[in-house]
Amino acid sequence: MTVIEGAEQYFWQDGKKGVLLIHGYTGSPAELKLLGEYLNKNGYSVFGVRLPGHGTTPEELNKTSWPMWYEAVKKAYDELSDCCSEISVIGLSMGGLLAMKLAAEQPVKKAVFLAAPIYVYDKRAHFVRFAKFFKKWVKKKSRNYRVDKKYNIAYDVMPLNALDSLMKLINHCVSKIIPTITIPCLIMQSRQEHTVRPESAEFIYEKIPAKDKKLVWVENGGHILTLGDNRDEVFKNILNFLEE
Repeated sequence: MTVIEGAEQYFWQDGKKGVLLIHGYTGSPAELKLLGEYLNKNGYSVFGVRLPGHGTTPEELNKTSWPMWYEAVKKAYDELSDCCSEISVIGLSMGGLLAMKLAAEQPVKKAVFLAAPIYVYDKRAHFVRFAKFFKKWVKKKSRNYRVDKKYNIAYDVMPLNALDSLMKLINHCVSKIIPTITIPCLIMQSRQEHTVRPESAEFIYEKIPAKDKKLVWVENGGHILTLGDNRDEVFKNILNFLEE
């Protein structure tokens, strides 16, 4: 399957400290590339993983499910482990859920969850388990971020079969994963976005049993915090957290 130009995964080796970046649903590694470049300049080895079904076609995404996405994350973690003595994980949106699972199950140093979904605005999400039998996908709102489009590579539709699997992943994280995370965590969320409700960040912060945890609100960050107008502030917060 041909990968869209610019949506490939990347692995930049530098120091012994590694960071694994996990993109969101229908997105690609490109949406975390600016953050990856920033962390790499600051001495980190960076792996931006491409999840199965992403960066190719919506049809391909509809053939995948969350265990396949997690398998790719785990494989990237193992590759990063070969050159790094410590690994932190950063997940955006759905990638935040996969980052939680990795943080709970592998020796991860620190974890960052950016706009991770527990509660979503779109009420249709609750009916996706039925809708997927009648429609392949629904149109998405266009993503308007003031960045070069090479950093904003994503599908313009939401495949419903795989979206149903994402809803199952949320339930899995809420019931089995979040209550077991004990490593240092940084949770970041914008109050002004149309995808994930702010209560998501509050829920994650309250339910994670980690003693070292921080919740940071980003003003006007949009859903894709790594591409929003306040992304420099997001990047600095993440670097400070990793360096602490």
